[in-house]
Amino acid sequence: MSDKTTSTLASLPLVSERAIAAQAPGPTPAAPAKPGWREVWRVYSEAATLRMLLLGFSAGLPLLLVFGTLSFWLREAGIDRTTIGYLSWVGLAYGFKWAWAPLVDRLPIPLLTRWLGRRRSWLLLSQAVIMVALVCMALTDPRLALLPMVWCALAVAFGSATQDIALDAYRIESADIQRQAALAAAYQTGYRMAMIWSGAGALWIAARAEIVGVTAYQPGAWQTAYLVMAASMLLGVVTVLFSPEPQRRELPPSKNAADWLKGALIEPFADFLRRYGKQALLILALIAMYRISDVVMGIMANPFYVDMGYTKDEVATVTKIYGVIMTLVGAFLGGGLAMRFGVMKVLMLGAVLSAGSNLLFAWLGTRGHDVTSLIFVISADNLSSGIASAAFIAYLSSLTNINYSATQYALFSSMMLLLPKTLAGYSGAYVDAFGYSNFFTATALLGVPVLLLIGLASRSKTAPAQ
Repeated sequence: MSDKTTSTLASLPLVSERAIAAQAPGPTPAAPAKPGWREVWRVYSEAATLRMLLLGFSAGLPLLLVFGTLSFWLREAGIDRTTIGYLSWVGLAYGFKWAWAPLVDRLPIPLLTRWLGRRRSWLLLSQAVIMVALVCMALTDPRLALLPMVWCALAVAFGSATQDIALDAYRIESADIQRQAALAAAYQTGYRMAMIWSGAGALWIAARAEIVGVTAYQPGAWQTAYLVMAASMLLGVVTVLFSPEPQRRELPPSKNAADWLKGALIEPFADFLRRYGKQALLILALIAMYRISDVVMGIMANPFYVDMGYTKDEVATVTKIYGVIMTLVGAFLGGGLAMRFGVMKVLMLGAVLSAGSNLLFAWLGTRGHDVTSLIFVISADNLSSGIASAAFIAYLSSLTNINYSATQYALFSSMMLLLPKTLAGYSGAYVDAFGYSNFFTATALLGVPVLLLIGLASRSKTAPAQ
């Protein structure tokens, strides 16, 4: 997930060759020559890259605080695995963000939009919602009252999904199509670094905040960790305040409410179907399935660590050191490979690696309390995820029409999570019935159909230039 370009390039619209063909007469322009390695790596030093690195951090921070880190907290508080699995359905807010994406795409926020512009005003509002909801989570003890925690987590997820809508549109509108793989890599790097901070960092802070010598559950330690996470969102707030608004697109005036609703709600989806025709179903199937192995497995990762006897310090240290390194390597490698060899080839590589890393978790379950094996598995998992995510985001960006960037990208990224998050809700019950080893193996097998879908999509006219 990323962003970079010179000020001149940042003002250029992102329109795929297929979108150009759909909007203007004349022949489709030839695909640009593939850049050399020097040009590929130089793009990472451009100003917009650093901006999206920081905004990616803001986007990635809330995710684990309502999933992985929260599941560690809940398990430590004595909440059973089946309940933890069901609570992951909070994440379905991400799967339905397409429903309010048209509002983010077109509706101005009184006073705020006039001051900051459409994209930045929605970014700032969503960040404020996330910060307030995280503070409320910090002040709630799930052992005493689980329902308030659920409502607070829902608010975080809703604010986070709204931030994603605005930020994806901001990223797509900030650069041309050739820069999107690199933008995806930088954004992904910031996103993954935030996940390290909200995962390993939160565990490390909670461990430091515990009273020495007390082995019982200590809610105050988690309160401290979540308050620090809420404060960490200030990085995104400051970045938004000092970032430029993408070049304003003048929308056609609406004659009445019905005309506005048609342009905001119906036209973005109709445009996608018109441009891709029968291939639209193949594209949507690939989007819906691509991250299924990672997402379904991820809900039970932290409960697995707890049940295997790993301490918060051990998980935090391994993730903080090896996770960060391999995340950076994976994201930048994925973005560079996608620019050099084409998105579809790297999509296939990422799918194979993601499914394979789940099998490593099944192997880890046979090792007992083995920190060395934990290091190896977490390193491999972060590397594969970084490669897959950078290529996948570039693929989604290539499908988007600049005129409906927020709504269409929200549709794609929502579909990416809807099926996996739904299945993930049953992950705790599956583990209770069949054990961790069978669960991790089953999630790896879920990735097999993805390979077929990528193969079919690679041969279609909708595939990005190889």
